[in-house]
Amino acid sequence: MKNFFKVSVLFLGILIFSGCVNKEPSVLKIFVRSASNDLLQGAEVVVIGDPSSNPPTQNYVDTIVTNASGFAQFNMDNYFSSAGSENTTGYFDIIAKKDNQSGTAYVRCRVHLTTVETVFLN
Repeated sequence: MKNFFKVSVLFLGILIFSGCVNKEPSVLKIFVRSASNDLLQGAEVVVIGDPSSNPPTQNYVDTIVTNASGFAQFNMDNYFSSAGSENTTGYFDIIAKKDNQSGTAYVRCRVHLTTVETVFLN
């Protein structure tokens, strides 16, 4: 009976601690719009980590092309897992280009949240 109680308490403890882990993804979603406010498919979006930010952001560069809905979605889980558990925020420069138009933005991304930013091309 004592062994059953010990195993039950151990099992309950494992369930409680495993339930406390945040499993929400870290996502950076960038919409790209033209000067006339139209969403643009096929625009190249580059995300660059800002090492001079406070707190410093690790070196990071990624490029994605916008989809048919006019946005590029970056999975930032790899960045935050390599940055360490104490680093829960990253600051990034955004550069978007299509044809001969370009635009920029600056964004703060946080772990386990979806961050949304819009870049207007001119």
